Amino acid sequence: MPTKNIVTILAIETSCDETSVAILKCSGGAQRPRLDVVSNIVSSQIKLHAPYGGVVPNLAKREHQKNLPRILKLALAKADIKNPKTELDAVAVTHGPGLEPALWAGITFAGEKAQEWNLPLMGINHMEGHLITPLLENKSSIAYPALALLVSGGHTSLVLAKKLGEYKTIGETVDDAAGEAFDKVARMMNLAYPGGPLISKLARTGNRYGFSFPRPMILQKNYNFSFSGLKTAVLYTLRDLKEQKKAYTNNDIAASFEEAVIDVLILKTQRAIQEFKVKTLIVGGGVAANSRLRLRLGNMVRALEPRPLFALPEIRYTGDNAAMIGGAAYIHFLKKDFSSPNTVRASWKTLKAHATLEL
Repeated sequence: MPTKNIVTILAIETSCDETSVAILKCSGGAQRPRLDVVSNIVSSQIKLHAPYGGVVPNLAKREHQKNLPRILKLALAKADIKNPKTELDAVAVTHGPGLEPALWAGITFAGEKAQEWNLPLMGINHMEGHLITPLLENKSSIAYPALALLVSGGHTSLVLAKKLGEYKTIGETVDDAAGEAFDKVARMMNLAYPGGPLISKLARTGNRYGFSFPRPMILQKNYNFSFSGLKTAVLYTLRDLKEQKKAYTNNDIAASFEEAVIDVLILKTQRAIQEFKVKTLIVGGGVAANSRLRLRLGNMVRALEPRPLFALPEIRYTGDNAAMIGGAAYIHFLKKDFSSPNTVRASWKTLKAHATLEL
């Protein structure tokens, strides 16, 4: 470990359709780290995949391979890194979960750079990255134990954190994740890809109680989620409305659907906070950008007694980005924890992609 107080980490994220490279200057202890984002370049592939209505893994891989050298150059220039071999302390890369071809693009590139610069290579869990996002730029503080609601296109889970680096998943989706359900419902409504943000935009002016959609698994005592049935209910509602030639608006469908998803997320999260007596609620993942979810989670937290801290990421860090991977890497770097299932110090030849890596 470097003798200097500041650890400089270069991080790479290619788990899906964003190519991202970030450089962080980190300091402080593992439980109260300072995570200063010096550069965080993100290149989206939305236009590439939009005609297909979703991400095509091999196209994503090729685009990552094409973009990584350019994005790395931009990130190094913005951070004023002229000699990576002497100015960096480690290279971190997402090694799961995600689309395996896309993950391999990042791992291969990161391994080549780590070998070239003779730096440690760390494989980081994508979901731990999302969990760490409220700490980026030192915007939030966390008291433990904490509960993380991680909501993205591919994952919806509740994770207990005894401290940073020690996690237990207490609930997860059994079928469609929340973000995935948003995109699929948007497709039913003939909205452009990605549809999740468009659903949220329509919902702002819709009647949230215009349609009585189900709240799946809401009465079950576990903390798992299921949104497939809700998605199907929307499909049948749209079919019946068209067959019966009833007037309706996409705004009301979107608002009613969004409210059903958020009801489930809120109620399960609140019950977990109270049962496990957590001191902080952490929220992360792409769906954490949803303004209605942010509002209702905040209202829920303020109504609790005792009131937990509310650690919410900045909007710009809710989507996939390399800064979150660098932040998670620092926690493990400090502990010299290079052999846990979630982060591995590896040579460029031994680090592998894990599409279904668990946190």
